[in-house]
Amino acid sequence: MPAQFRWWVDAGCIGRYHLFTTWAGATCVNRQEPPNLADPHRQYEIRCPVHGFVALNDWEWEIISQPSFQRLRRIRQLAWTDMVYPGAMHTRFEHSLGVMHVATRLYDSIVQRSRELLRSELAYTPDGIRRDKTLVRLTALLHDVGHGPFSHAAEDLFPDAPDGKKYGHEDYSAAVIREKLRDAIENHPLNRGCGWRADDITALLEGSSEARHTLFWRDLITGQMDADRIDYLLRDSHHSGVDYGRFDWRRLLHTVEAVPGDEDSGPRLGVNEGGWHAAEALVLARYFMFTQVYFHKTRVAFDHHLHHALKSMLPNSQFPPPGGRDLDEFLRWDDWRVLGMLAQGDGGDHGRRISRRDHFREVYHTAETPKTKDLRELDRVRDALDGLVKAEECAEKSWYKVGATDIAVVSDSGKRRVKPLSAYSSVVANVKPIGKVMLFVDAKDATAAREKLRGLRRRKQ
Repeated sequence: MPAQFRWWVDAGCIGRYHLFTTWAGATCVNRQEPPNLADPHRQYEIRCPVHGFVALNDWEWEIISQPSFQRLRRIRQLAWTDMVYPGAMHTRFEHSLGVMHVATRLYDSIVQRSRELLRSELAYTPDGIRRDKTLVRLTALLHDVGHGPFSHAAEDLFPDAPDGKKYGHEDYSAAVIREKLRDAIENHPLNRGCGWRADDITALLEGSSEARHTLFWRDLITGQMDADRIDYLLRDSHHSGVDYGRFDWRRLLHTVEAVPGDEDSGPRLGVNEGGWHAAEALVLARYFMFTQVYFHKTRVAFDHHLHHALKSMLPNSQFPPPGGRDLDEFLRWDDWRVLGMLAQGDGGDHGRRISRRDHFREVYHTAETPKTKDLRELDRVRDALDGLVKAEECAEKSWYKVGATDIAVVSDSGKRRVKPLSAYSSVVANVKPIGKVMLFVDAKDATAAREKLRGLRRRKQ
């Protein structure tokens, strides 16, 4: 009986090939090099703890094999969250693969339910749908390739752009795609039938007008209901060991579709009426993850220490800008480099605190959405603590936005009316931005600080 072959790898052993040979139902594993390294039609599957298997073709495999993408193995997804949730040690590498997988699932669902609308309003042909699916996959795969050490925790140290605004990791991602990944993107044999350029990927990633009709798909990369959000909520919950970020994302996949536009705009991403509860659950899952995991007081304290430790390590107290030799230098910064410097005693007092787990302690916080009276109380607390406060951090997050970016819901009635999610969900309509303020003191002063606060409360009674 002839053997059946397929190539399989897992995220922990990229670069090693496992040849699965099946004889009459029995499976054996032989580790060896594939017989034809020049075959551009090879298929790969990477085992994922969230999605099972993530499929890649040889073109995508070539891209993730590049040093600038492999660097994501050395960038933690959640910075120092493992100080609270020890399992949260996952990286941007596996998240990027997951986002590509979810974006593909969303893309296929939209095409299945909205093929006629895509044809009539965006002039899609079957070949165009197949071609643009490749663009969406590559953009989703590369959307985070520009993250700095410990992900978002380092972003405050990015320099200012020429327009006066601070660079974001998206700007570094675009620079990496253009300057480091162009050859792998544009010159692979599988691109002959597509003709995609690195600039086409960055146009979609940045949302520029050069993306033309493909801008419709940008909602799959960055939006209220995007693949990035779906994957990080599921993945961060899995690795943190919490259930806050879990929701019925499969129901969302089965109800997502292209929503007709109006006179001023084209079609956009939305869900049919049967899926609005799943969309609501996504919004709530994100809220719970921010309040319980991402803005946990200890995580915030370590982010504060990392910010100041990095500031003392970096030349000019900031990362180099994205481009040319500066980009080369930026890419040398990853978690491993920072951890090595911390182990050598770099990073000043804040580096020492990270290494010894001697972090500042939170002694007071406001409500999640403070009102005027809460802010007045915050002023009184500052005065009562009388110089003991070492850090004041605002866990500020612009929350779910209603209006133009509100998730669109299409009714199941004959007229197919479109309404925003906030019109269906009173919970979503009333979600407020998180503006929680936290006050931290040195660990040795925590007892004295809490006693001062008890005294303040006794005087108010």
